[in-house]
Amino acid sequence: MELQLESVALFSLKLAYETEDSSPILRDDLVMGDYQRDVFELLVRRGDVGAIQLKVDECVGLALEAIGGVDKPLGRELQRLSVDFSKAQTMTQLSAPLVVLKNYLKDIH
Repeated sequence: MELQLESVALFSLKLAYETEDSSPILRDDLVMGDYQRDVFELLVRRGDVGAIQLKVDECVGLALEAIGGVDKPLGRELQRLSVDFSKAQTMTQLSAPLVVLKNYLKDIH
């Protein structure tokens, strides 16, 4: 799960900060500091669903802003997927919406 959480953060931050004329954002870049796999690993071990959702929400919010918000079709779908992820109340419930969210962000990146 930690890798998928990190991937959601990475693809979100790529949408928000990466430009055509700059070098690509990588997993070890400074911007990923609070969203690296080891940070998510600690939260997963603790079972801290709320903190995980907060971190993902921060990243998805940046991506949402970068693609034009909920007024755009991509933004509406991203918002819907984010809400599905936010509804999870247990670690087990996070898994399926996380995969869908990650895949969507990867596709629109």
